[in-house]
Amino acid sequence: MATSYAGYLSDQAERRFIKETVKTPMLSREREFALAVRWRDHADEEALHEMVLAYSRLVVATATRYRNYGLPVSDLIQEGNIGLMQAAVRFEPERGLRFSTYSSWWVRSAMQDYILRNWSIVRTGTTAAQKSLFFNFRRLRAKIDKSGAALMAHELKRQVARELRVKLGDVEMMEGRLAGNDHSLNAAVGETGENEWQDFLADTRPQPDDIVLEQRDAAIRSGWLHNALAGLSDRERHIIGERRLQDETITLEALGRELGISKERVRQIEHRAIEKLRDAIRHHAGLGESGRLFASA
Repeated sequence: MATSYAGYLSDQAERRFIKETVKTPMLSREREFALAVRWRDHADEEALHEMVLAYSRLVVATATRYRNYGLPVSDLIQEGNIGLMQAAVRFEPERGLRFSTYSSWWVRSAMQDYILRNWSIVRTGTTAAQKSLFFNFRRLRAKIDKSGAALMAHELKRQVARELRVKLGDVEMMEGRLAGNDHSLNAAVGETGENEWQDFLADTRPQPDDIVLEQRDAAIRSGWLHNALAGLSDRERHIIGERRLQDETITLEALGRELGISKERVRQIEHRAIEKLRDAIRHHAGLGESGRLFASA
């Protein structure tokens, strides 16, 4: 009862606000300029209030455009008013642009950010391309697909991707996102309700015994490599270390300058050292260790 009463009050406040905005007269260019200068140069809050209230109808009109995303229009209006205030703070009247034109971007951006944050608990995307796809997908699909089918044919998806300059995979992902609503993984499945949706999710993590075996294999392979490296000469070990065991490897030419030999000679020594390592590891793997360990090495 309390919730419905709060919703009723919210609807009442929304209707009052909309009536106020409709009754508020529009500003002439001269009046708008004067108010903007008073606010910017003298922090005149009355000037700010008059200017913002005069263009609140822009907020209402924009909120109406986004009402089909399932969020309360009153919330959209509040977010739009924040965008309108941000525009007023940044507005430069000397540039000759009308405040309605300048503020429309801020109002629209504030509402779009709010929709993206609240439309789904799953993050939708915040890049410019993803936002454009989210807010233009339905319109373009209706424009291109005159039949109004729930799922577009492959060519129609390609057309949407070309129009918005995004990848085909992004279009397919967005279509799936917009086709359904969020569902709780704890929701019951079937009439009996004995199972939840999360009970049917496959666990892709490795099993404990696989983790233990992998750790054992890694330790054995590390021992093989350590013993194999011990069988190399100092120069071979240095070249292998610089060329194969570093995140940022050194070039053959730079290593040749360091050792005082040609880069071709460095390549030959590296090749010979790798063959020695391979033979040593094969020798260790053949001393009774399983073939599976050698294959993974």
